[in-house]
Amino acid sequence: MFSTLLAIVFWGCAAFVVYAYAGYPALLYLVSRVRRQPVHRADITPSVSLIITARNEEARLPAKLANTLALDYPANRLDVVVASDCSTDATHDIVERHGAAGIRLVVSPERRGKEFAQKQAIEASTGEILVFSDVATRLSPDGLRTIVRNFADPAVGCVSSVDRLVGSDGRTSGEGAYVKYEMWLRSLESEVGSVVGLSGSFFAARREVCTPWAVDLPSDFTTLLNTLKRGLRGISDPHSVGEYLDLADEKREYARKVRTVSRGLTSLARHLQLLNPLRYGLSAWQLFSHKLCRWLVPYALIGLLVSNAALAATSSFYALLAGAQLIAYIVAANGLRRRETLSGLPRLLSFFVLVNLSIVNAWYNVLRGHTAVVWEPSKR
Repeated sequence: MFSTLLAIVFWGCAAFVVYAYAGYPALLYLVSRVRRQPVHRADITPSVSLIITARNEEARLPAKLANTLALDYPANRLDVVVASDCSTDATHDIVERHGAAGIRLVVSPERRGKEFAQKQAIEASTGEILVFSDVATRLSPDGLRTIVRNFADPAVGCVSSVDRLVGSDGRTSGEGAYVKYEMWLRSLESEVGSVVGLSGSFFAARREVCTPWAVDLPSDFTTLLNTLKRGLRGISDPHSVGEYLDLADEKREYARKVRTVSRGLTSLARHLQLLNPLRYGLSAWQLFSHKLCRWLVPYALIGLLVSNAALAATSSFYALLAGAQLIAYIVAANGLRRRETLSGLPRLLSFFVLVNLSIVNAWYNVLRGHTAVVWEPSKR
């Protein structure tokens, strides 16, 4: 009887992990074959405010501003605002030297994080469409025109770019492979209805979905949640690409992921009504599957490992599976100590374990009431 219960736990946990990473995309693909929602795009030029958030970015800001000034968009329809989160280096001086080119500086009255700085910039901006970009992100000359084309469709409330991660050594990192997977998943979600997350490095939104603007929650996720509440779609545009470098110090990747998941959990907790399928339909299913299920995977992995260890003595089949799990975690643990020298499957395994450890850490932080607001931009 006990072994039967263990087997139920084992296969239930295995099914949950498979669903979170493979079953959900497979179902999305099937739904997209019968329920495709195309986006009407057209060459339009609404007034746009491009908001670039910065915190002590003197090293990277000149290149970002040069990239911004090279954008092909009517100057009389473009408002560029650099939102400084109380930078203490030469960031302000660099922006002010570009004032003649139409780039404005908005400085937070106090250091309260990225979203608070963005809020100050939104209040000082004039555009119908708000475009948000990090200093590290590079846009193609037609980047603004491309992402704005999506707002010709009145059902679209916000648009995410596709992230393109460029490794300094030319290799695809664990994060790079993960980003590609996420971009593919977003494309499927866009075909069915709405994505459930935006790229924080480059996204656009109608001004009305940026209200209310929470200063203690991630702007990319909450903008999408506000969009869903208004009955609009959030989409991923495959033609809008934001390029950025892989993390310069991969050891800081863990802390960044803990912060990202902690804030995502807090955001979802404040918008739990969006998980109601009777009101929000497919969007509720997508939000549940892509976000909540993914954030519960670590506990399914723990259940999988513990139940498998207990079942190993009952049959050679379970013993073989337990051995395979053990080897995978040993490879991952070894990879976590020297990820910069790994490639291929070992690198992906170590990244997978890193992600799930960070999720457990994030749950712990949220349950203790600790969520990160003040930020330091990732060094890439």
